[in-house]
Amino acid sequence: MSGTIQLLTDTLAAARAEGRSALIAYLPAGFPTVDGGIDAIKAVLDGGADIVEVGLPHSDPVLDGPVIQTADDLALRGGVKIADVMRTVREAYEATGKPVLVMTYWNPIDRYGVERFTAELAEAGGAGCILPDLPVQESALWREHAEKHGLATVFVVAPSSRDERLAEITAAGSGFVYAASLMGVTGTRESVGEQAQDLVRRTRGTGTELPVCVGLGVSNQAQAAEVAGFADGVIVGSAFVKRMLDAPDHASGIAAVRELAGELAKGVRGQA
Repeated sequence: MSGTIQLLTDTLAAARAEGRSALIAYLPAGFPTVDGGIDAIKAVLDGGADIVEVGLPHSDPVLDGPVIQTADDLALRGGVKIADVMRTVREAYEATGKPVLVMTYWNPIDRYGVERFTAELAEAGGAGCILPDLPVQESALWREHAEKHGLATVFVVAPSSRDERLAEITAAGSGFVYAASLMGVTGTRESVGEQAQDLVRRTRGTGTELPVCVGLGVSNQAQAAEVAGFADGVIVGSAFVKRMLDAPDHASGIAAVRELAGELAKGVRGQA
């Protein structure tokens, strides 16, 4: 079976044709359990997310904040394995027919084997991988296997990325570009929004035809509407994880993430 990069491309194009941003949700596999994580991912897709990123829990998730680190720790203590990540991808894709990507640091793939990982992800119906710490100049082996198996290679750009670096990244990537920024952590709320908007503008300025999707600390409908005003996709992770962490029981957590997905889906449609 080939991976579903075309489904990812078509989904982003369909959102654009509707005059809106795509809603991309993130939840780690194995959190709070493998079965519970699959339930949560299905719930966000059923609730209104267009695309989902399944996190591969890592013991040192350097680019993730404390909320996702907590969830990763719970998943790792529960014994989550790459096989569980693949099962999560398969069940989410088969249940919803929506694009499912894996977000992972490079080390677990390197240890597992690039050919094995890409073949299994494609067989599970995966659309691709987001690789936040894989430098473009070291990505040839991964990209060769990803392309062979019909998988997207999504690279991450940041406000610190220089224009020539942005051009290098957009030329090598596929699926979409993940523009990483922060909201409410560095500087004021307004300046951070402007920083993200500038990053999207500079990324598009490379001449890329890839959609530019923003992970910005969005946690509510109004913020989703704001980011949707300048990005092709709005990526939300910590807000979903927090809903699960704060829930008194599993059923409440599932209901909470489904409800949040519905609110954010209205936001990306410009309903602040």
